[in-house]
Amino acid sequence: MTRPIPSSGEELPVVGLGSWITFNVGDDMQLRDECTAVMQAFFAAGGRLIDSSPMYGSAQETIGYGLEKLSRPQTLFSADKVWISDPQSGREQIRQSQRFWGVPQFNLLQVHNLLSWKEHLQALFAMKDAGQLKYVGITTSEGRRHSEVEDIMMSQPIDFVQITYNVLDRDVEDRILPLATERKIAVIVNRPFRQGDLIAQMAAHPLPDWVSETGARTWAQLILKFIISHPAVTCAIPATANVAHVQENMEAATGTVIDPALRKRTIDYVENL
Repeated sequence: MTRPIPSSGEELPVVGLGSWITFNVGDDMQLRDECTAVMQAFFAAGGRLIDSSPMYGSAQETIGYGLEKLSRPQTLFSADKVWISDPQSGREQIRQSQRFWGVPQFNLLQVHNLLSWKEHLQALFAMKDAGQLKYVGITTSEGRRHSEVEDIMMSQPIDFVQITYNVLDRDVEDRILPLATERKIAVIVNRPFRQGDLIAQMAAHPLPDWVSETGARTWAQLILKFIISHPAVTCAIPATANVAHVQENMEAATGTVIDPALRKRTIDYVENL
């Protein structure tokens, strides 16, 4: 399953790959190779969007290592962030991120957690106008600063917004997701599994009897299918360093799309556990 980026029409698979924590493996070559295997499985399953940040320790270098080992797949959609309080240092941070990834330019750059967002957005818009960048966005997580996110979505010509959304964290359904549709802004969903905590909680309970109607066979797939069934969501980015898990996640982007009735049943079931 793919969704179009509203500002361009470019299609993206609805499940991408995050790198927070899981790809922060330092110089451990065995762990880097394991992350490379995850990336290989991700691309083999049709994945495109990989997301990272200077905030994520060695994750960018791990991605660059993997891309080099995989002969730099042409289908890659590279999404990174600027995360520095001094606006004058933003361009150098971006250049460093490009060196870590080994890419001439990024597809998408986002202002991470709105840090110095006014100045960074202007720099990113200038890069886009100069043909050095395709898309510009902002990010937040765990429900932080939603009012400010809404103001930026209303006032700035951004292409992407990245937020936290899952079957229990649904605050963005009230304003941000409808606003994204209205303003033609693509939506990336981070922390779909609450850093694994949501999966761990659900694993103690049986899947609902009607799970076959959703096309999911695991809790992770049911949660992802719930997320990507919202029409405003462009791509969810679960992070993993496990090949079996990335294959499981990518499978959630195939088959049945959960309809509104199944979405409500999923919410009710999970909330009652």
